[in-house]
Amino acid sequence: MDRQQISRLAHAHHPIAAPLDDDSVRRLLAHAVPGDGARVLDLGCGGAEWLLRALTGHPRLTAEGVDVSASALDHARGAAARLGVADRLTLHHEDAARFAAPHGFDLVLCVGSTHAFGGLPATLAAAREHLAPGGRVLVGDGFWEREPSPEAVESLGDLDDLPTTLDRVVADGWTPVGGHISTRRELDDYEWAWTGALAAWALDHPADPDRAQALETAIAHRDGWRRGYRDCLGFLCLALRPTDT
Repeated sequence: MDRQQISRLAHAHHPIAAPLDDDSVRRLLAHAVPGDGARVLDLGCGGAEWLLRALTGHPRLTAEGVDVSASALDHARGAAARLGVADRLTLHHEDAARFAAPHGFDLVLCVGSTHAFGGLPATLAAAREHLAPGGRVLVGDGFWEREPSPEAVESLGDLDDLPTTLDRVVADGWTPVGGHISTRRELDDYEWAWTGALAAWALDHPADPDRAQALETAIAHRDGWRRGYRDCLGFLCLALRPTDT
């Protein structure tokens, strides 16, 4: 079982694939989508849940998603067909960091996928290249709420604290026009959903050759969260516009 398959199973109960509840997603999209006729791009879209919600809420919006997971994109195509928005959604099976389009976008999304670019600064630089004049970015990434343990840094990488994160975004030429800091409930709900969905799949498929790996992965992830980063990790989403336009 590869990482992409594990991620698909783990997000079965939390398709937004980030520590945000439905109301937070709705409010962020309301801040970020510039208009009903907008063209939207999601870099690292996974199952394209952000795009599907934007498309169902804006009947003239068109969207494109990019992801390396063929199974996630297949899931997105099926969901788009069920929702009646497939004709307005284009999906690209490729590395988001290498994606090029012949046109700009009014909104570029990258929530929970900044690792595809090597971190937040590189993600924003890539997003800027895709923006149409007057466009916006909606980005989501982790930050340290308090001093992390060495185990947390090893698990999640070299993040900044919240003030430093915001200072660096602003210094890089962006102005926040909306945002959300995930609550403890959102963070915990996400982790329980991730580990619970994967563990449930393993228990429901006792004869599957991947059962042991799935169960071990769920247990290891839960222990890493509970013992390593639960008390120090936060998650920030920002709706951004270029400061100089």
